[in-house]
Amino acid sequence: MSTEPLTWFVHDEPPRADALVVDQGLEAANAAAAPLSDVQPLACFAHSPPGNVVAGAVGRTWGVCCELQQLWVEPKLRRNGIASQLVRLFEERATVRGCRVFYLETFSFQAPAFYRNLGYESALELRGSPCGIVKHVMTKRIGASVD
Repeated sequence: MSTEPLTWFVHDEPPRADALVVDQGLEAANAAAAPLSDVQPLACFAHSPPGNVVAGAVGRTWGVCCELQQLWVEPKLRRNGIASQLVRLFEERATVRGCRVFYLETFSFQAPAFYRNLGYESALELRGSPCGIVKHVMTKRIGASVD
C-alpha cells in the first residue's frame, strides 16, 4: 500500500467519474466472490389494447431467491386486481425457475398492506425517514424451508 497520505472529499453530489470507479470496483469484487452471472432478470407487463405498457413487475432471480424490485400500475387502472395478477405471474415464473424465497422493499406510503394480503411478511422495518415513513423489507417463502 502507498505510504502517501490520502486526500478526503465529501460530496453532496458525487462526480459521475468517481462514482463509476466505485461501481466498477464493487462489481469486480462481487464477481470474484459470487456467481453473479447466474442472476437472471424477470419481468411481467400489462399492455393496453394499443400496446402501451400500463403496469409492470420487474425483478430478478438468483438460486432459490427472487427479488421483486419494482411494481407499478397506471393510476387510473389501480384497484382492479392488475397488481395482484402481475405479482402472481411474476412469482409463478420464478417458481418455475426453482425459487422458493421471495423478497422486496416497500415504503409505508406504498404498498405494505397489499403485499401482506399476498402472503408477504415484514422481516425488517426501518424507521427514521421524514413524516414517519417506514421502509419495509418483506419476505415470502413457498414450499420447503431453505437453509
